[in-house]
Amino acid sequence: MLMSFCGALHVCFVTPSFPIETANQFVIQLRPEVQDALVGVINHYGWTKFVYMYSSDSGLSVLQKVLDTAAEQNWLVTSVNVETMTEASFLKVFQDLDKRKEGQIIIDCETERLTGILKKIVEQGKNAKSYHYILANLGFLDIDLTDLRKGGANITGFQLVNNSEPSISRVVQQWMEFDNKDSKVPKSGLKYTGALTYDGVKVMSMAFQNLRKQRIDISRRGNAGECLANPPAPWGQGIDIQRALQQVRIDGLTGHIQFNEKGRRTNYTVSVMELAPSGPKKVGYWNEDEKYVTTASFVRGSNETYGLQNRTYIVTTILESPYVMLKKNHEQLVGNDKYEGYIVELAAEIAKHVSYQYKLKVVSDGKYGARDAESKMWNGMVGELVYGKADVAVAPLTITLVREEVIDFSKPFMSLGISIMIKKPTKSKPGVFSFLDPLAYEIWMCIVFAYIGVSVVLFLVSRFSPYEWHAEDYEEGGEPQTPTQASASNGVQQGQTQTQQNTNQQSLEQSNEFGIFNSLWFSLGAFMQQGCDISPRSLSGRIVGGVWWFFTLIIISSYTANLAAFLTVERMVSPIESAEDLAKQTEIAYGTLDAGSTKEFFSRSKIAVFEKMWSYMKSADPSVFVKTTDEGVMRVRKSKGKYAYLLESTMNEYIEQRKPCDTMKVGGNLDSKGYGIATPKGSPLRNPVNLAVLKLNEQGLLDKLKNKWWYDKGECGSGGGDSKDKTSALSLSNVAGVFYILIGGLGLAMLVALVEFCYKSRTESRRMKQSINDAMRCSTLTRMSGNGSGGENGRILAHDFPKTVQTLPCMSHTASMGLGASGM
Repeated sequence: MLMSFCGALHVCFVTPSFPIETANQFVIQLRPEVQDALVGVINHYGWTKFVYMYSSDSGLSVLQKVLDTAAEQNWLVTSVNVETMTEASFLKVFQDLDKRKEGQIIIDCETERLTGILKKIVEQGKNAKSYHYILANLGFLDIDLTDLRKGGANITGFQLVNNSEPSISRVVQQWMEFDNKDSKVPKSGLKYTGALTYDGVKVMSMAFQNLRKQRIDISRRGNAGECLANPPAPWGQGIDIQRALQQVRIDGLTGHIQFNEKGRRTNYTVSVMELAPSGPKKVGYWNEDEKYVTTASFVRGSNETYGLQNRTYIVTTILESPYVMLKKNHEQLVGNDKYEGYIVELAAEIAKHVSYQYKLKVVSDGKYGARDAESKMWNGMVGELVYGKADVAVAPLTITLVREEVIDFSKPFMSLGISIMIKKPTKSKPGVFSFLDPLAYEIWMCIVFAYIGVSVVLFLVSRFSPYEWHAEDYEEGGEPQTPTQASASNGVQQGQTQTQQNTNQQSLEQSNEFGIFNSLWFSLGAFMQQGCDISPRSLSGRIVGGVWWFFTLIIISSYTANLAAFLTVERMVSPIESAEDLAKQTEIAYGTLDAGSTKEFFSRSKIAVFEKMWSYMKSADPSVFVKTTDEGVMRVRKSKGKYAYLLESTMNEYIEQRKPCDTMKVGGNLDSKGYGIATPKGSPLRNPVNLAVLKLNEQGLLDKLKNKWWYDKGECGSGGGDSKDKTSALSLSNVAGVFYILIGGLGLAMLVALVEFCYKSRTESRRMKQSINDAMRCSTLTRMSGNGSGGENGRILAHDFPKTVQTLPCMSHTASMGLGASGM
């Protein structure tokens, strides 16, 4: 609207704003057009695919020029309006670029909006060397590019104000010093928009001077123009002023100032700048006559960028045993000498192979690196790499997808996985009946049933087999004669016996030794490997005995082989054996390190068990997450077995070897991953570091370092804790059950003997018609008398008793019974 009024009233409008397409000759545009210079730079770099990010109020005209050129030269241009771009769409643009392995981006915005976009680029870690940005802005030196420079990104832009000119630098210095004494806030440098305004005032001053020299009256006398007239009346001197402005030819802060008939800048020069490690450098210029010209004052890729030996690199790491630890006398040391550990020696070996100097720097927040869900900012060592605070991260940093998107990793120098740490349970000593543990309860029951079954089968086959039966001679109406009785009566009754043998009828009676009790006794003796005084005679009985002996041989051998381990080893019963055990219970809490790869693994996992564990961990109250690994270990030790800590297996194995030796690793690893050395995207250190890791691995130095810091310096021995490799001696508690069984057996035998004695005495008392007390007394005297001990196997011989004893009432039946009969 303002331009319309100026055109209708013939009032000149001198503006430093962005140039636009207009037929109004009274608009004098001080800002040069950048589209031709931009196309020239694109051609110089040979871009054919790139993203064009623009602001709708200023970049449409430049975009149109770029699209027209793209149609002519077959460029593939993706245009993005930054005013309508959300956070998600911003991320998607860079994700698509990463997938296509492209990183060419043009940003055409005003300085204020451009600063916000560059801040987002740094936050997302897209300021790496793999990206190349062209800033379609004429104030390259007005933009703070410090964070972008730390990431090593390629930045190209345009500079309208040539600060190297003495006349321009003098004006800038006057601007800085003008009224600076009264200003509380120090003034910033003169930006290109301010320089355009300065040149605009100078152009008007020069035009009015020329009009005075030409004696042209520009006062308001005469027709001064009427805004409200219909049609409006133009200013009479407007044409003269417009011509005077277009005829100005001066050198201002923005270079040579000259206008064409349309009021646009012409015959101007724009410097082309690139961001070098030491700061912005001029690499060329563009003008209408020569187009793009390379001055080659800075060549990217020179020793200034890649000279590894000419600077000291910052190596970020984290205090974590045994990777990086402070020495006991670290207060007396400086620099890298204050630290010791696996990572310290690894960093020294890598520096030796890559040939660069470095300085170890412990990460300030003590974190490995994760992206905040709200601010989208990276913390920890990853954040220091992304934001250019460090050059290399040598630490137990896990290689993950989200980290790989913003930084580069070397080949893994250590393989590991997530494991479970719990407090070591109290060792359970062998019980009184631990000698039964070598065989399961089911086996013992099967042995009992097999014993009974074999005894019954042996009894049956002995009954059916005729070879187990044998005949014994008995005199009619009497008991079988013993050899002692026969010899005693041989002399007196020899003739009479001969007569009886001829006249008395002999009878044969069949007998079988394998009654049910003898069968049980035979099976028990064989099982105990002690044998028995009877054995099968028939083939069927011997088959039963043979298979039973084979059975007992295997069972006893297996039992003996396992007995030593169960009696001498104090076993630990762990309440948790796997992640599944953790997931299906709630008594034992479990958690991970906050802001680490382990937490990231559970949050992203799609496995049902891990999803269930993550759901528990994020909703647990109090929180199960810990800030440091030391805090997690202390929580395990103080929780009395009610907290399990999920961490990398390497750290778990190390802590298990440290005093007080009260933690242990249970189950296998939940995943498989590796530690890598990280560098910023596009860092020149990536390839040399990667080759150094591979070389150290092939030389076996990585394994040697791990053995040194994990096991050689261990405090718990190879078995962990206070366990010893030697076999401990058996104590009474180990075999107490055996003595209990012996004592119980002896007691049972005495009880059974008493029962038998009472039962026999009662039977005798009824038979002899005596009181039970007299029968028990006579039996006791008979059995305890020394004269009654002449028989074998409990046989009592009647003729050996004295006559006085034989005349006892209790012995009358004993004499006639023939006490030579044998018991069982």
